[in-house]
This record gives sequence, C-alpha cells and structure tokens, in this order.
Amino acid sequence: MDRADFMYHRKKTRHALVSQASSSTDPIAHWLIPDRPVRSCRPAGPAPEPCRSTACVFAIPPTEKRETPRHNKIARWLGSNPPISPHGLPPSSDRDSLAQISIFALASSPFGDLASLARSGAQGRALEDLAAALAMNPFSSGTRLRDMIRAIRACKTAAEERAVVRKECAAIRSAISENDQDYRHRNIAKLMFIHMLGYPTHFGQMECLKLIAASGFPEKRIGYLGLMLLLDERQEVLMLVTNSLKQDLNLSNQYIVGLALCALGNICSAEMARDLAPEVERLLLTRDPNIKKKAALCSIRIIRKVPDLAENFLSPAASLLKEKHHGVLIAGVQLCTDLCKVSADASNYLRKNCTEGLVRLLRDVSNSPYAPEYDIAGITDPFLHIRLLRLMRMLGQGDSDTSEYINDILAQVASKTESNKNAGNAILYECVETIMGIEATSGLRVLAINILGRFLSNRDNNIRYVALNMLMKAVAVDSQAVQRHRTTILECVKDSDASIRKRALELVFLLVNDTNVKPLTKELIDYLEVSDQDFKGDLTAKICLIVEKFSQEKKWYIDQMFKVLSLGGNFVKDDVWHALIVAISNAPDLQGYSVRSLYKAFQTSSEQVCLVRVTVWCIGEYGEMLVNNVGVLEVEEPMTVTESDAVDVLEACLTRYSSDIATRSMSLIALLKLSSRFPPTSERIKDIITVHKGSVALELQQRAIEFNSIIQRHQNIKSSLVERMPVLDESAYIGKRTSSSQANIVADKSSQPSSTATTLKFPNGVAKPPAAPLVDLLDLSADDTPVPSSTSNDFLHDLLGIGLTNSPSSGTAPSGGTDILMDLLSIGTPVQNDTAPKVVSSNQGFAPTTKPAPTTSQVMDLLDGLPSNGSLPGSQTPVYPSITAFESSTLRIMFSFTKQPEKPHVTEIHVTFVNLSSEAYTDFVFQAAVPKFVQLHLDPASSNQLAASGNGTITQTLTVTNSQHGQKALAMRVRMVYKVNNQDKSEQGQINNFPPGL
Repeated sequence: MDRADFMYHRKKTRHALVSQASSSTDPIAHWLIPDRPVRSCRPAGPAPEPCRSTACVFAIPPTEKRETPRHNKIARWLGSNPPISPHGLPPSSDRDSLAQISIFALASSPFGDLASLARSGAQGRALEDLAAALAMNPFSSGTRLRDMIRAIRACKTAAEERAVVRKECAAIRSAISENDQDYRHRNIAKLMFIHMLGYPTHFGQMECLKLIAASGFPEKRIGYLGLMLLLDERQEVLMLVTNSLKQDLNLSNQYIVGLALCALGNICSAEMARDLAPEVERLLLTRDPNIKKKAALCSIRIIRKVPDLAENFLSPAASLLKEKHHGVLIAGVQLCTDLCKVSADASNYLRKNCTEGLVRLLRDVSNSPYAPEYDIAGITDPFLHIRLLRLMRMLGQGDSDTSEYINDILAQVASKTESNKNAGNAILYECVETIMGIEATSGLRVLAINILGRFLSNRDNNIRYVALNMLMKAVAVDSQAVQRHRTTILECVKDSDASIRKRALELVFLLVNDTNVKPLTKELIDYLEVSDQDFKGDLTAKICLIVEKFSQEKKWYIDQMFKVLSLGGNFVKDDVWHALIVAISNAPDLQGYSVRSLYKAFQTSSEQVCLVRVTVWCIGEYGEMLVNNVGVLEVEEPMTVTESDAVDVLEACLTRYSSDIATRSMSLIALLKLSSRFPPTSERIKDIITVHKGSVALELQQRAIEFNSIIQRHQNIKSSLVERMPVLDESAYIGKRTSSSQANIVADKSSQPSSTATTLKFPNGVAKPPAAPLVDLLDLSADDTPVPSSTSNDFLHDLLGIGLTNSPSSGTAPSGGTDILMDLLSIGTPVQNDTAPKVVSSNQGFAPTTKPAPTTSQVMDLLDGLPSNGSLPGSQTPVYPSITAFESSTLRIMFSFTKQPEKPHVTEIHVTFVNLSSEAYTDFVFQAAVPKFVQLHLDPASSNQLAASGNGTITQTLTVTNSQHGQKALAMRVRMVYKVNNQDKSEQGQINNFPPGL
C-alpha cells in the first residue's frame, strides 16, 4: 500500500486499515487490529532517513507539530516503560498497546508496509518479537467477528472447530470477568454466532442485559439481538430486563422504542405481558406508522400469552383498520384475527364495528390503481388481500347477517382476480376458503368450486394439491357441484406426482355414491392395471372399500373383487379376501360361476397371492361344480375342466409358493377334500401329500402326516370329515369385521378401549345398539385368549368377553390353556347395579355354549368338601328344590331344575324373572357364563318386556351339561341388561347355591 492510498483510507474509517492487515501475507499483520481510526503522524514531504534505533520505530517524529490523543497515549507508554531492545518485549499487560503502536509504526514508517519494515534491521527484530508474542494468544476479546468466522470455517474437522470455539469462549469469559466495556458488543456478536452453531452460550446472558442498559443505540441493538437469540421466555434471567424494556418503551427515540417492541414481541412471557401491556397499548395510538406496526405485532404476542387482556386491545385494534399505511393495516388485521380466536366477545365486537370498514378496505385494495411500492405481479398488496379475506371468514363463520353482507365483495374478488400469476392464485384460494367457511349462497359456492376446478388444470403441482385439499372440504358442503369436476379429479388419480395421486384418490372415494359407483369403479380398476407398484396398495384398498360399501348386486361385487385380485392381489389385505369367501359361501347360485371364474383368473394371474388363496379355497369346496359345470350362467363361456386339471392347480400352488406356508396349508386341505370327491385322483393326491411329510415347516409336516393317515386308515370317516363347510354367517362376519376395524381406529386415536359400532342382536332376539366392551364379567383380563374353533359363528367379541363360541348345532367351544374356575368362583364378588355398556353376542340369536376342552392345567376345586349327592339310582326322576338364584331391590331370579334319569349330567334350568320395582323394564336380556367343564345352552326368552311390581314374569330355559358330574359342583355368573325409561341399566351376580348333585 502506498502513502496516497493509506491517507485516503485513514480518513474514512478504521476498517480500512483492518482490511489491509487481513489481506496481507505478513504474519504480523493479521493481529494488528486498531480499535479506532489511526492518524498518520509523519508529515508530508520526502521520507527521512531510517533510524537504526529501536525506539525510533515507535517514537513520534519531531517534525510533527500537532499532537493527537494517540500520540499522548504512545508518549505516556514510552515514558513509563524502558526502550524496547531487539530481543525483549514489554510485560504481557502492555501487549495490547503494542498492537496499537505497531499500527502507528506501520503508518509512519518510510518503508510503506510491514514486510519492508520487518526487513529493516532493529525495527524488523522488534516486530518479529511482537509477532511471536501475539501468536502466543491469537484469541482475545479484541478479535474481530469476521476473523473468528474465518477461523471456524477453515477448520477441517469437528474437533478443530470445537477447539477454536473453546478458545474464543475462554477469551470472552476472560473479558466478561475483567468487565471489558470496549469489546462487550463484539463479544456478544461472537456469542450469537457461536450460539447459532449449537454451542452453549449461557455465560453471556448477563452481558446482553448490560448492553440493553446502555444509553447508546448501537449497544442496545446488539443487546436486544443477543437477548432474542440467547434467551427465551422460560429463563428466569429474563425478569431482570422488564424494567429496561419499560424504560425504553417510554423513550422518545423511535429506533430504541422499535428495538424494545421487537424484543418484547419475540420473547414476551405471561408475566412480562401483564407488566408491559399498558405501554404497548399506548404505543398503538402513536403517530409513527413503524411504531404502530411493531406495537400491533407485539400485541398479538401479548394476547396469545394472556387472553384475558384481549378486551384492552379491542378499540385500538379497530382503529388500526382505518390507517392508510399497508404495513400498519396488515398488522392491525392480524391483531383482529387473533382477537377473534381468543375471545367470542371480540368477534361480536368486530362484527358490529368493523365489518363495513373491512368490506370497504378490501374493495379499495382490489380496485386501487397501480402502486409500485405494493405491486406484486400486477396485483396490489396480495398479502393484505389474504389477511382481509381470512378475517372476513372468521367474522362470517356461523353468522348469516355478516355472511350476507360480505357475499358481494367475495364474488367481486373471485371474479376479477386473475389466475395467471401465483399472487392471484393465492388470493383466489383464500377467497374460496372464505366462501366455504361462511354462510354463503349456493351460487357463490358453485363459483368457488369452479375456481378449484380451474386449479386442477393448472400445471403447478402445488396449486393442484391445495385444490384437491379444498375440494375434499367442499364435498361436505356441496357434493353436487364437486361432482361436475369428477372427470378432472379422475385424471389427477393418474398423475405422476405421488402426493396428488393419493389426495385425488381420497377425493374420488368421497365422491362415490349409488349412482356413479359402477363407472368410477371401472375407471379405477382400469388404472390399477397400469399404475405404479408403490401406488397399487392404496388403490386396491380404496377400490375394495368402494365395492364393499356400495355393491347392490352379489354378482357385481364378486366380479369386481376378482378383477382386483387378478390385478393387485399381492396388495389386498386378509380381511378383504376373507369377506369375499364369506360372500361366495352365501351365494349358492353363484358358487359354480365363482370357482370357474377363479380357475380362469388363475391361469393368467397366478402370481397374485390372495387370488391363489381364494382359488384354492373355492376348488376345495366347490371342485365338483368346476368339473361338472354346475350352475352355468348365460354370460359364461363353456369350458371343460377335468378332475386332474383341478388337482394340477393345487399341486402348482404347493410347488410355486414354497415359502408361503399359509397358501400351502390351504392347498393340502383342498387336496384332502378332493381326494374324497374325486376318487380317481385319490392315489395321486396321496402321493402329493406324502411328499410333504418330511417338510421342514412343522405346520405342513403335521398336516401331511395327519391327512395321509386319514386317507390310508380312516376311509370310513373321511367323507364326513371333508364335507363342505356350512354356510358362513355373512352378517355376523361383517359385524365382527366392522367392530374390529372401528376398534383399531379408536385405538390409534386413544389408548382407551374402543367400542363396537354395529347393531347386533342378543340371544333372545332383542336388537341393541352396541357400546363400549363390558368390563370382563368373569374377571378374565389376564387369561390367555382361547383358540377359536372352525365353526362359522366364531365371534371374537363374545357375549361375556371371554371368546366363547356361539354355535346353534355342534355347541363346540374353543379350548384355552387356563381354566376360568378360579375367576368364576372368586369369593366376595358383590352384586353390582351399574350402567355398564351392553355386550354383543351373535346376531343369529344363539346363546353362548361351551363344551369341555382338554387341558393339562390342574385347578383347585373351590367347592371340594360340599355334599355332591348325585341322582338316585333307578328309574325315579330326581327332585331338586327351587332356589332364589339372584335378588336385589329391583329384580328377583328363581331357578327350578329337572333331570332325566338316563342323563344325570344334563340339567334343565327353568328361570323366572320378576320385576320388584315400580318401573317397567324393556329390552330385557339375560346372560350367563359357566366354567369350561360345563356346557350351557340358552333358549329364547318368553318376552323382552317385564312388567312392574311383579305383575308379570319372563321365563327362559337353560340346558346345562356338567362333564364332571359328581366331581365338581355347578357354578354360574349371570348378568341382566334392560332399559328403564330408555336408560340402560344392568345388574350382575354370582350363583353358588345350586342344589347338590347338579
């Protein structure tokens, strides 16, 4: 740098010399940083001869007539310290002064730069010693922020970065302990950068408060910025700044007031809000628009923290809506919006006093001419447009008068705003949302939905996505208007963007009804064939839901499900194809058609797992219909399938799905059934099954061994074992499935037990709306879940919550690993009168029945020792006394018993119910539970109406079979559910007083 350049820079700012030092390659220059502008002390004219004396490097030239504060500082230092020797340095406490004097030496040196000065004899040696001293402690409170940032960015590893930050933090701590005021603002700036890197900076919080307490604007600016970055509202040290904020809010300097409002709006706590709300409220009425704007934004923070203060800001907020400055208007509109959110009284106040002004303001902004300071893409201040529309939506929601008043301006905005720019689209979207959120007219809603329809044709994916979101909300408001855009929505289902596809599919599902279900389903199934693999799961799930929900014909339902299984069978859930099997079993006239359709589909889509499983099941059940062409429909094409062809399908399933144990197990069962129905193929089937006797899968091995034994040794019972399954109860399965799915939905939202939602029937035929599951009547919450039987009436949600199976014929029950007698006969269980929700049983009206289940667990008989007299031998019919099984203040139950001599383990119990209250009982239901060694069957009750005050009775017969007759006594728990004045009531109790011998 030559002298002329240096003289130019020294007249500007001190940063010019800093730039010279930072750009120099000299190692000393990077640490010679002045704290204020440096003035040259060498006069103009030719440079004097260089002096070889060390002290001359730092001395003031004698030709300089004018003294400066820096001259005095250097002279004082030289006067109190010995001259610098070529190999010595002053004490460490004076090294900061050395840095400043070295800058002066650079300015007054005739050599022009540090490099030449370092090469000039004694001066060079002195500066070398100076550089070595400064290199010993490169981090100090005087280090510039830019140098620290350069040092951090130059780090190649995280460890180097941590080392640099540690050194800087140590230097800042040292400056804080020494109460260094000159570099306090610089230290806070460094701490803010270190804080943004994620390092702890809590030790500098008090320094922020000291800067805030300073009188100058630069110090306050850094202090407030550090306060907002380094602190938050949860820290107690923030309480110390409340007084400073209050003082700054009352100053006349608008810039300091703006700093205080900005800080308060960012970190205000509830306590600070209560203390400083009057000052902010006062500032809302000042003339300065910048202060008004910041005060309005600060008021938003205050009312969010303390909603009780909302009423204090109602009048100032309303006055802000009359301002001309758009910044103040936006802040005022947002303040009014937040007031409406926190207070219903504020909404009513603004409706009465501000609706007219808002309409006028929106009309003026919409019709205003070009204003360059507010124009965005040819639209005047779209941000103000959107804020006004949002406030109108809040004011018009649920209020017909306000909605009617703003209908015209909404129609004007929706019609005149151009949609070729993003700003216009934003206004249109907000306008549509406002129309859908208020009590708008039908014509205005149609206009809004048409705007969304135009959005769907836009090339921008974001615009289409928000349009689909808005249309999903609009379906509930005006479904017919949305239906007009059904074709465009279907095209969005085929979009390349995954998020648009999913959202459009959800919208299509909402649009389906009984009139359009067939065309929509056809479109979706056609797209399923060409859709991406990632999307097929969602698409198949929606199609299955649509078909199940809106199918009116059994054949159409079966056809559509076959198409879905053929195209996306790998993505179909188990409960879907289970429901399809149930539907086929309940359609005897379509069973032959179904098995033939599945056989054809298997030839082309054998890679679809769920299709294969349904095919295997149907061939096993209806294989003879496939071979004999039973039940051929007119629409079917003739086909010929031999018995060997049917076996080929099952053998192919066993071979192709070697890793799918479920499919192979079903194939083995189907083969066993075909061995009885197709005798010519019996030997081939036997060979196929024998191959799997050595399978590594235990399930397959066990099935193969058992089935092979049946084929070889039990020909006499094989035909009865492999009979066609009875018709599955479709309504019961649908009810169970619906309740299970709703339970899963509720479980996702809450950890509380979910309730069923399907109306089913109780044993005596009385329809009841289901409610939350009953508290386990037998206290079996800790018991193992019983293994369900294969009967068609297997209900997971059993009458008593214990997994008992309802069966009208066989009476079979699942076997469990834990006997329930301990819970059943728990001592001290009181009779309870409650209003617990009703439990759901079979909708066919069958009572829960049980049979003895083999178990290895030995349970202590709690009734051992009681007399257990069996029935008298001979042909005489035993007589047992009647008992009062249950009695409360409102209900009495009496049992009478009869036995057949040839069946001593079977007992018929005749139950009589008497109403002891003064109110009649309706929808009366009796429920009972017994231990596992007892089989129970309930006949339908004589009535479900029980007259008051004993004026009538209900009778019901129970049949009890005690498999351990003479060893264990009978025990029972009962529960009665009924209604009194349409209010659900329930009572339950335990019966231990059965006569001996039952």
